[in-house]
Amino acid sequence: MRETLYIRLGSQAHDPVFWLITSTEQNDEIASGQLSGAQQLSELTDKARNRDVKVLVNSADVRLKAVQVPGKNDRAIRQATPYMLEEDLAQDVDSLFFAYSNPPADYEGEANTFVAIVAHKQLATWLSWLHDADITAKMMLPDVLAMPVHEQRWVAINLDKHWLVRIDAWQGFVVDQDNIDLFLQQYVQENDGVDTDIQVQCYSQTADFDSAALPKGISIEQMPQELPLKLLSDYAPTTRFNLLQGQYQFKEERSPLVRFYLKVAVIAMLALLVNMLVKGMEIYQNTGKYELYSQQIESEYKKAFGQNQRVRMSTVKRQIATKLQELGGGNSDQNLLAMLEKIRPAFVSVPTMKPDAIKYDNKRGEIRLSVVASNYQAFEQFKQALEKEQMDVTTGAQNNQGDQVVGSFNIRSKS
Repeated sequence: MRETLYIRLGSQAHDPVFWLITSTEQNDEIASGQLSGAQQLSELTDKARNRDVKVLVNSADVRLKAVQVPGKNDRAIRQATPYMLEEDLAQDVDSLFFAYSNPPADYEGEANTFVAIVAHKQLATWLSWLHDADITAKMMLPDVLAMPVHEQRWVAINLDKHWLVRIDAWQGFVVDQDNIDLFLQQYVQENDGVDTDIQVQCYSQTADFDSAALPKGISIEQMPQELPLKLLSDYAPTTRFNLLQGQYQFKEERSPLVRFYLKVAVIAMLALLVNMLVKGMEIYQNTGKYELYSQQIESEYKKAFGQNQRVRMSTVKRQIATKLQELGGGNSDQNLLAMLEKIRPAFVSVPTMKPDAIKYDNKRGEIRLSVVASNYQAFEQFKQALEKEQMDVTTGAQNNQGDQVVGSFNIRSKS
């Protein structure tokens, strides 16, 4: 069961602080109370642990404005908004914080920018009270925006001898109960009269309203009386707006142990990335070597088996095995390959000697090599080169064919 602690802060440190605990599963309060001032917030520290904390603040310190700002880019619109409202603000723009909201779901006007304006000093004061009490809050909301919204009706409730009144989706005010009648009269005058009747749904005793002094067109409807913070907690979740934006946005604080392991994880990740980079470089280099070796294999293969042979690296081993079978290598290709490796230097040392045909006798472990040379002397040089490689060599018949001499060798390994 997830529980939420609601705290309503006043403007000054000596203003009463109201609190209430609710749960998501129970449509009723679990506990509630009142503190004499912000200095007593530490009494709520234990209650705040393991609970969501939502802070409501006095809307008398927050101006809610819905304005039409030219432009299509949200960023440009929000940059221009403070200066469009500058003449209407009592304080310098730089001393004020502007928190923006998406258009309320039930808003029907022409405004495209919804902003809550509060002094940096006041917002910093609220946060300092919470910090001193070791209370962490992710959400802060002007209290009138936590009240229910009804089309063509205002909603009012009395909290600490002040009326909280919500007019529409993005308008509301807080006024001392002794001045409510005067405030309503002034409101009607500033809005050039009221064309239609405005019904105020009141969730507190209506005796605080002097019916005789109410402006024409404004009437009071008595609703079931509610604990003020209970009413606010019921409707606060329906409002997605949060004063804690930008520089005041909540930042998760990690314990020293978590920060330590986070650093370890970062170091391990960096080590892994470095290792992957090194491996990547090795693969890249080996890929280059592979391509070089592939070219060499293809060249040698074509020399051995003909230029018209099609060479595929993925099947070259099988193709070579097939050639060995054709040469009579059977299953002893390892011995044959070892002997061929010893014969190769002899061809290098006697460049005039060229192979013509090769046959391998698996049972005798013997290679019969047919060759072509430019003269008889090359045969003797070739035999001596083979003997240096620890090979038993028997020279076969040699015949002169034009300007070439053809002959053969029977070659066996001594080892």
